[in-house]
Amino acid sequence: MLTVRNLTDTIIIRNLTIERRTDMSYHKLMMENHTFFSRMVFERLSGTGLSTGQPKILEYLFSHDGAIQKDIAEACAVEPATATSLLSRMEKNGLVERKSKDGDRRYTCVFLTEKGRTDAALSIDALTGLEEIALDGFSEEEKERLISYLKRVNDNLRK
Repeated sequence: MLTVRNLTDTIIIRNLTIERRTDMSYHKLMMENHTFFSRMVFERLSGTGLSTGQPKILEYLFSHDGAIQKDIAEACAVEPATATSLLSRMEKNGLVERKSKDGDRRYTCVFLTEKGRTDAALSIDALTGLEEIALDGFSEEEKERLISYLKRVNDNLRK
């Protein structure tokens, strides 16, 4: 039996009519890509015990070891309270250690432990491998354009 789906929705909100495609809406594709990518990252990192949010912090610290929590939160696009919670759990699991800068507790620097450095390398490897899978068949020019478009989307959403 063949079922034909209507590929557009008509939405009427306060006398405003909006036509939109349901098969390829931007939000649907972005959400699906995020879901697929996240699922595949954690499948590859299943033996590490890492949880959501931790791989990107490890990746950041791999090249910014000793960063302060504020910079980590900003670079990883999370709220400072979320970064604090993630880092507390990571410290408890032996991935990072926090040290006060010059005895000033307002400036706490975060350093990778040996275990954290190992898991960071595994995370970077998993992320790089998935990028290769996701971008298979793209030319270098297409990859550069995609990066440019995604940066613009990111900038628009941060406004």
